[in-house]
Amino acid sequence: MTDISALVKADFERLADFRYRLRQFLRFSEELSQANGITPQQYLLLLQIKGYPGREWASVAELAERLQSHHHSVVGLVSRCEAQGLVKRRPSQEDRRVVEVLLEPKGEALVAKLARAHHDELLALKQLSENLPLEQIVLSQARLQSSPQR
Repeated sequence: MTDISALVKADFERLADFRYRLRQFLRFSEELSQANGITPQQYLLLLQIKGYPGREWASVAELAERLQSHHHSVVGLVSRCEAQGLVKRRPSQEDRRVVEVLLEPKGEALVAKLARAHHDELLALKQLSENLPLEQIVLSQARLQSSPQR
């Protein structure tokens, strides 16, 4: 167990500010998604499909992992996105038990628009947090891990 007394006031301030900035970003994302007619989870689904490494689709099981959600919940999420014309499903050519989820042109356009806004928001938050680089938080954690334990 880490000795809590090893934390100093500055550590708490950095962690609190980091959580505050993270929450600001998440709220921005939630509001932007809703303003564009989708839920935050739908945006995350589109983003994970677009950003899946090495290909232009992802399986439902892979999306469940990346969204940290249950398989049946992702099936419902995909169905709602499909009904809005954002994604389509197709059976895998390699394994017919696998369902591949791809972006439709409408989904491609929406995820590109929202990702650009998210990128810009991250840059703005970075400028506000110049006095709190993530490296300082990580260094604080590394210092705690190397401190004597009781």
